[in-house]
Amino acid sequence: MAATDRLSLREKIAYGAGDLGFNFYWTTISAFGLIFFTDVFGLDPLAAGTMLLISRVLDAFTDPVMGAVADRTRSRWGRFRPWIFGAAAPMAVLGVLCFFTPPFDHDGKLVYAYLTYNLLMIVYTVANIPYSALSGVMSADGQDRTTLNAFRFVGGFLGGTIVTYATPLLVKSFGGANPAQGWPIVMAIYGVVVVVIMALVVLNTRERISPPPQQASSPWRDIRDLFGNKPWLVLFALALVIMVTITLRMATSAYYMRYVVGREDLIGPFLTSYGVALAAGALLTPMMTKWIDKPRLMMILMGAVAVLSASFFVIPPDQIGLMFAVQILIGLCLGPKSPLAYAMYADAADYTEYRFGRRATAMTYAAATFSQKLGGALASYLIGAGLKAVDYVANGPQTVETKGIITVLMSLAPAAAALISVAVLLLYKLDKASMSAVSAELARRRAALEE
Repeated sequence: MAATDRLSLREKIAYGAGDLGFNFYWTTISAFGLIFFTDVFGLDPLAAGTMLLISRVLDAFTDPVMGAVADRTRSRWGRFRPWIFGAAAPMAVLGVLCFFTPPFDHDGKLVYAYLTYNLLMIVYTVANIPYSALSGVMSADGQDRTTLNAFRFVGGFLGGTIVTYATPLLVKSFGGANPAQGWPIVMAIYGVVVVVIMALVVLNTRERISPPPQQASSPWRDIRDLFGNKPWLVLFALALVIMVTITLRMATSAYYMRYVVGREDLIGPFLTSYGVALAAGALLTPMMTKWIDKPRLMMILMGAVAVLSASFFVIPPDQIGLMFAVQILIGLCLGPKSPLAYAMYADAADYTEYRFGRRATAMTYAAATFSQKLGGALASYLIGAGLKAVDYVANGPQTVETKGIITVLMSLAPAAAALISVAVLLLYKLDKASMSAVSAELARRRAALEE
């Protein structure tokens, strides 16, 4: 099958299911990780935030390494799919260990958290970097890539919706008044589901684009090519600031509903409504990109996110319906963000091959994931540091100052990050016309090699 052949619906669904599986870990950590470590595990908020920051920074450096390894893998299953399935079972085991609360003192728990969380993130990287790169080699058609990534993130947002709705209920069901008992059981269930999903991904997808046969194999050359690729540099910065925007709101939501609104029972529905809106927004992406260039569409959406996020600063805590309405609108605006960004990463990989005659698909996606993890880590640290500064006390009544900082972290802080992302996008120059020229030239080169 040629790289230009259109993808089947079955293959798109199978690929999209993969991100559903990964979100049993990504969303669990993004939405509940910090509040788990402070209110269940028993860590000081600054210690927890610092642990997440340091661990994510260290983990981020494994992304380019894994990208280089995956790009150089050769097997009957291709370069990327063996890693996706091979890491699934270890990821399931480490997910349970990470959310187990040992009977240690604070320092002992902190060491345990560093160890298990870092191991989980390393194995997650081993599976997720090849998975992300897979979309860049399944088709060379630009619209097909956008559609494929829309399927991916519909799956991802569906997984996130399941996690945000089901996790609090399952933890309470299995743990009762002791959430520390419920968390490992929930993660064990999620682990089994993920192993099955990753097997389905591997069995129902194909890799169609290979590096040029004469391409030299050097990870340092791959990195040098990336830093000579201005569109990729813009995407690197963009992914970082957008992830700060998303993580600030998602990780703060549990604190906001519990301590500012006073409705802990609404944490699941609040995040679930957001997840459903994300999926709906992602589904609309292919239609919107037929009329608006990806970079311009991203700018419009992130500008709207900035305005909507800032509005949370003035919404009274008793206006539940208004909060949910704004939350849903933010989800609709952020839904297309991921399919757009990952289609743009594929464009950046094409541009690298176009300019330098070399292709490093996994390295391109790995470096993008690197910046996302840095953004998420920075947001988690900011939340932990903010809570520490106002003497946050887990599971107790909060001061006016504490409620104020939680509100800022939920509103003005992500709004500022969203505005920065709009400014970054002004530097991105790979529009639809540019990519048509790049794709035509690459198709000509590949045809010449086949003659």
